[in-house]
Amino acid sequence: MRRILTAAALAAGTALGFAGAAYATDLEVTHWWTSGGEAAAVAELAKAFDATGNKWVDGAIAGSGGTARPIMISRITGGDPMGATQFNHGRQAEELVQAGLMRDLTDIATKGKWTEVVRPKGLLDSCTIDGKIYCVPVNIHSWQWLWLSNEAFAKAGVAVPKNWDEYVAAAPALEKAGIVPLAVGGQPWQTSGAFDVLLLAVGGTDAFLKVYKDKDGEFAGGAEIAKVFKAADDARKMSKGTNVQDWNQATNMVITGKAGGQIMGDWAQGEFQVAGKVAGKDYTCLPGLGMSNALATGGDAFYFPLLKDAEKAKAQEVLAETLLDPKTQVAFNLKKGSLPVRGDVDLNSANDCMKKGLDILAKGTVIPWTDQLLSQDTQKQKEDLFSEFFAKPDLTVEDAQKRFADIVSSAD
Repeated sequence: MRRILTAAALAAGTALGFAGAAYATDLEVTHWWTSGGEAAAVAELAKAFDATGNKWVDGAIAGSGGTARPIMISRITGGDPMGATQFNHGRQAEELVQAGLMRDLTDIATKGKWTEVVRPKGLLDSCTIDGKIYCVPVNIHSWQWLWLSNEAFAKAGVAVPKNWDEYVAAAPALEKAGIVPLAVGGQPWQTSGAFDVLLLAVGGTDAFLKVYKDKDGEFAGGAEIAKVFKAADDARKMSKGTNVQDWNQATNMVITGKAGGQIMGDWAQGEFQVAGKVAGKDYTCLPGLGMSNALATGGDAFYFPLLKDAEKAKAQEVLAETLLDPKTQVAFNLKKGSLPVRGDVDLNSANDCMKKGLDILAKGTVIPWTDQLLSQDTQKQKEDLFSEFFAKPDLTVEDAQKRFADIVSSAD
């Protein structure tokens, strides 16, 4: 692979703090960002990397992370690694790191002073195994949002709810107007995630951490969590008639007024933006379902498999630095709907929903999410349970809670 040093590449490299020559080489980057809003966001990363004189080769894998991750892992373990790959920061790449297949980024992180600019600190902690840093966090995603269609509630003749309880109370009016109250797609991670959001909003922060951090199975089977399962039962009744599979299809139901709302992470905001909808005018966002002033600091990160090609290995370093460049952070996150991981960037152009998230983040009301607290095996068990719970009305609340408590008891 030949090296090309151009004035433009050198200027871009200097702007990003790179020293020496820019290495012009192709670097395949795999990810599962394929919806309209996600594609617009990832294009910003590609543009920034291409400006260094290298070439982002897009390896988008259609479907959710649950579909993409096994493909990514299979390639890495099978000897066909990509240049970089998206995972959620947490424990998803833990076994790959332990197998010695992922690149140690500690020297790059030290040079870039990541510990000083990445916030909250827990994001970088989730990239750290045995004292070494293995990933670059690129955003702060939080699951704890209720997205509401102002048009749908106007059509139903009821006020836009301010919290989950008001939303449940408005469901009959929405149904009478021919509107699905709650859009929930058929992917298992959606139903599992919705339950987790309800656990935090209805049960509270202490209950959430007691279940998923302490893994207290007895508590998970008790009266406090029974209240959460009651809310989950309301949610599955409200979601009847959704009849879509992908999360962005469910989001589109809210955008078009066919559904009253959706429990989904802040990445849904990217879909509203692509559709030209304005936060606070066309749609309403309720962090914590309007009941909790806490956000989880989950999100996306890029890992870098070990490569033998020296030029591609150098390009990996350039990409790692590019991902955390302040301008790249702003451009990417404004389109992704997420929050930047840097605390020193200009967000004057942030919309109403992003400002709500930033306000909560500034107050320090943040907690780790399930990707950081549970193994992938436990996550899969949980997804299977709630996929069945939402699909089968005859699965009772009591039986579902008992199975949930068993999962928590054996969680790792």
